Amino acid sequence: MDVLWQLQGEPTHATRERYRADRERLVRQPMIALLNEVADTDPRYEDFSVWHYRTDSWWWQHQGAVIRLGRKIEISLRFDLDGLRIQGAWWYPDPGQVDMFRTAVASEGSGRELSAIVEDVRKKGYDISGDVMKRPPRGYPTDHSRTNLLRHRSLIAARSLGCEEWLHTPEAVDRVLSAAADLDALLMWLVRHIKRAA
Repeated sequence: MDVLWQLQGEPTHATRERYRADRERLVRQPMIALLNEVADTDPRYEDFSVWHYRTDSWWWQHQGAVIRLGRKIEISLRFDLDGLRIQGAWWYPDPGQVDMFRTAVASEGSGRELSAIVEDVRKKGYDISGDVMKRPPRGYPTDHSRTNLLRHRSLIAARSLGCEEWLHTPEAVDRVLSAAADLDALLMWLVRHIKRAA
C-alpha cells in the first residue's frame, strides 16, 4: 500500500524508477504468489497472467491479473489503494460468440439456467454489467422473458473484496477462492455455451 501511495496522481519517470523494485517486490510478486496458490488449489485456475507496468501511470497504480477459463472468459483480479477487486467476465467476444450467447439465452433450458445464475450472483453482492444494447437484438421478440440478458454483448459480474488486514495474510487465498466459487456457475455456463466461433 505504501508503494502505491507514492505512485498516486501522475508520478514522474524518476519517481516510477525509484519505486520500481519495491513495486515489483511488494505488489506484483505477491499477486503472482497469490495466483500460484489459487492454481495449486484448483487446476482450472492454472492459466493465468499477471500484468507488467506500462507507460501510463494507471498501470503503476493498479496491479491486475487474469485467469483464463475459456475463450474470452476469465476471472480478473485488480489490486489498488481501494483493495482487491474480483470479476468474472465474458468480454471482447470473438465474431460469432454473441450469436452463440443469444441462442443459449433464448433457449428455454439454458436461458432459464443463466437467468437464475445471474440472479444468484447478484444476491451475493456482485454488480452485473457488460456491453448492453439499448434495444433487444433483431430477430428476437421485444417481449422475450429474458430480453435483458439478450441485450448483452458481454457479461461481467464484479465486486470489491475489500482492503482489510486479511489482504496481507494467507487468508487472501481463501477469500479469492470463495469469490471464484461464487462466480463458478456463471463462468462454467459461459464456457459450455460460448465456444470459439469457427
